[in-house]
Amino acid sequence: MKQEVRYAHLINTLVVVGDLIILNLVFVIMFELFKSYLDWDVIGNFRRLLFAFNLSYIPTINFFNIKLAERIVYAEKIVSNVFWFICFHAMIFIVLIMMMKLENVSRLYFVGLYSVLFIVLICWRLCIRFALKNYRKRGFNFKNIIIIGAGKNGISLYNEMKSDVGYGYRIMGFFEDNPVNIPSDSVCLGPVDKAKEYITNNPIDEVYCTLPESAERKIVDLMNFCESNMIHFMLVPTLRRYVKKQMKLDSIGDIPVFLMREEPLQYPFNKFVKRTFDILFSTVFLCTLFPILYIIIGIIIKADSPGPVLFKQKRTGLKGSDFVCYKFRTMRVNKDADVKQATKNDARTTKIGAFLRKTNLDELPQFVNVLIGNMSVVGPRPHMLKHTIEYSAMIDKYMLRHLAKPGITGWAQVNGYRGETKELIQMEKRVEYDVWYIENWSFFLDIKIIYLTVRNMIKGEKNAY
Repeated sequence: MKQEVRYAHLINTLVVVGDLIILNLVFVIMFELFKSYLDWDVIGNFRRLLFAFNLSYIPTINFFNIKLAERIVYAEKIVSNVFWFICFHAMIFIVLIMMMKLENVSRLYFVGLYSVLFIVLICWRLCIRFALKNYRKRGFNFKNIIIIGAGKNGISLYNEMKSDVGYGYRIMGFFEDNPVNIPSDSVCLGPVDKAKEYITNNPIDEVYCTLPESAERKIVDLMNFCESNMIHFMLVPTLRRYVKKQMKLDSIGDIPVFLMREEPLQYPFNKFVKRTFDILFSTVFLCTLFPILYIIIGIIIKADSPGPVLFKQKRTGLKGSDFVCYKFRTMRVNKDADVKQATKNDARTTKIGAFLRKTNLDELPQFVNVLIGNMSVVGPRPHMLKHTIEYSAMIDKYMLRHLAKPGITGWAQVNGYRGETKELIQMEKRVEYDVWYIENWSFFLDIKIIYLTVRNMIKGEKNAY
């Protein structure tokens, strides 16, 4: 535990020192580049401005905790943290500038300064995180772990911890009274009653208990023992067996309560951010590239087969409401369009249609849906009404995917779950990814999904037909 705290302090110190070096270098370089845009009063107060710039860092770094030393930190969370870090720092800096009566600082310089700072800080933080994960992969800064109980919970926990060596978990083994499910790459260290002896004689950092509630006496005994020996004790709740998702822990007085799901898009500010991005993104695209692409693709579609350029179909939207979804027509006009899914080597698909599907270009007219407001740039893909009726009866929690606006692209799609669903498990996984997206939404997760979508468009997707 002491080693873990020491590493965390060391990493946090490294980040702070690196931040300050980056802040000062960027400030000086941008100051020199934009000198011609600054008046003499501002140039003469360079030192005071630099001091205010550094002073703004103190409340900012205290308000936004550095979490790079944590075992699991996703890249989009780092980007999001840096974004809000920059916003808060800029706000403090503006206040200090006003107090110094230097309001005539060039807006161009200000925007340029923080734009460059945002990019450089992201690169710096991601490099630190990448280096730390590689350091752990080499066998350093690890945590010695034991798991009490080898039931479904214990095995699921083991697989998650082993999924990425960069997490830095060294799992010593399981303690289980009935060791029949121990993974082949792990060991049973003995029955549960022998766990305390093992902990006493070995350097254990964390104990994860996955025993059922019926073993209350053993759980309480282990918990008290670990606390007495200053070892972190983690209790995996029994409900993990039937609730395969993240939950938020709340409380009513002293009674712990688990919230089944937290939806970030329930909050007005997050809704505003997402809708604003949708409007700006779709407006820019529809006013620039779309008219050109529509003419070119439209002419080719018309030349390839008779029928309209656009295909219109009713699909399920937010909270189960229907809306008309627009696409470039990729099939010959047929009576099965609203009931039959596209399949591999589908005879209905035109030559240009196959290309449009492979590159996702057939979805471009849906930016009109985004601008109208019945779709978003990113969200669960909308399904035809027939599929909504069928799958909602077969798949548990299927309708939860409609708690967010459907999107042109989504988390399930960039993870390989798009196109034809030959087996029920494929749709179940798609729903699982869609629900995860709804529960973990952030602006920078949307940016990540857009990036992955563009990358897949360039590479082409094997499931797009």
